[in-house]
Amino acid sequence: MPSLKRLFSDSVVYGLSSIVGRFLNYLLVPVYTYHISAASGGYGVVTNVYAYTALLLVILTFGMETTFFYYSNRRERDGDPDPAYRRRVFSTALGAVGAVALAFVALVMAFIGPISAAMGYSDHPEYIKAMSVVVALDAFQAILFARLRQDGKAWKFAGLKVGFIAMSVLLTLFVFMVAPHWSHMAWMSWYDEADQVGYIFYINLLCTAVVTLGFVKELKDFHLSSFNFQLLKRMLQYAWPLLLFGIVGIFNQVADKILLPWLLPGDEGMRQLGVYGACVKVAMIMALITQAFRYAYEPFVFGGQKDKQSKETQALATKYFVMFTLLAFLAVMCYIDVFQYFVGADYREALPAVPIVMMAEILMGIYFNLSFWYKLTGQTWWGAVMSAIGCAVLVAVNIVFVPRIGYMACAWGGLAGYGVCVLLSYFIGQRKNPVPYPVAAIGGYFALTLALYALTVLLRPEALGWRLALNTLLLLVYVAVVAWNERSLVRKVTRKLLRR
Repeated sequence: MPSLKRLFSDSVVYGLSSIVGRFLNYLLVPVYTYHISAASGGYGVVTNVYAYTALLLVILTFGMETTFFYYSNRRERDGDPDPAYRRRVFSTALGAVGAVALAFVALVMAFIGPISAAMGYSDHPEYIKAMSVVVALDAFQAILFARLRQDGKAWKFAGLKVGFIAMSVLLTLFVFMVAPHWSHMAWMSWYDEADQVGYIFYINLLCTAVVTLGFVKELKDFHLSSFNFQLLKRMLQYAWPLLLFGIVGIFNQVADKILLPWLLPGDEGMRQLGVYGACVKVAMIMALITQAFRYAYEPFVFGGQKDKQSKETQALATKYFVMFTLLAFLAVMCYIDVFQYFVGADYREALPAVPIVMMAEILMGIYFNLSFWYKLTGQTWWGAVMSAIGCAVLVAVNIVFVPRIGYMACAWGGLAGYGVCVLLSYFIGQRKNPVPYPVAAIGGYFALTLALYALTVLLRPEALGWRLALNTLLLLVYVAVVAWNERSLVRKVTRKLLRR
């Protein structure tokens, strides 16, 4: 199996691209929340539309990313030479996703009236048109990005991701902070300050289209003659449970943002969705870590599935993932008095949801780590079943409690849903394909984190300086305990650094 060193180095590159890119992107949240009032519900519209597009992206890729990795490492199936077989897998996956994405855009454009009305945007069908093209291009790019990951081109992957965000940031800063002062100029006649929400979607469309041009080299390796219907049939048999798994998995992430406006109809629903969606962005550092880990971990595991040490490596990787994500949780919560300025003042009422959402993100990452037992054994339908159960829990919590406690029910629903998924995947996985996860160590780190977090809540000096100093001390306690428990790893890393 590829070494943990390779996993770490790839995670750093993917992580830097994600962290730098997402950080630049998150800098837009203050721009939005300081310029779009919470009462208008404008940011609620943005949150709602992006929730729909996230769900649609999973449907349009229909599990082909993971399926592409799986079949690219099974070239002995047809006895083809490596380049020919990989080209066949790539062309088949890209062709299938591209055809579905094109059909989707055509259907949306043909029925834009009833679709926009059903979503509650009959006054702004242009939002739906723009985002339908964006999600179609994103689906197409997903296979191209997967090809980069499979070929180990982490730096190109990072460059395209960061390039997209950089373009988005620059255009957004221009529209929100420069254009209003230049709107009197003749060449700015296209600008309408009242349509700031629309510009968010239009900028996304433009940047997504430009990034597609960065895949010219990969697209040259696509050959229609290499598209194989027999191979596609086998790939779909592997992928359809992943599609179900993906739908319920992403629905776990976006269901609250889709359901809340329906459960709290009218302006109040969009207002609450706006403040909740903005504050949830503070918790998204956990999503950065999880995403970076996933980008490196998926090809890493599939590439070494025959290695006798793979299970032990998976167990260690899961423990390290928990250690670092819990550190990130504590870092955010210890300095929440600083992070709160990330959003506008009229959005900060939803800050109490941040620790709950961050814990839900950690559980989602653990669930992803635990999911490889059914991916490697080809029993992907288990993922669909477990995710469906977790999704049902999430939806039930939202339906019952959103009308009573508003957006806080969304946060608790996500935590409950992912908690159920983790428990199911662990206990069923240990029966089907056991992995020696260090449960006691992982549980101990969770207990330590929650205890330290409780102290940050209970011990809150009135002076901000003293509060930050105390929280820093508590954060260092976590670091010290982890360093002591993992001292063999620390010594190993220290020796390598000293040799350099």
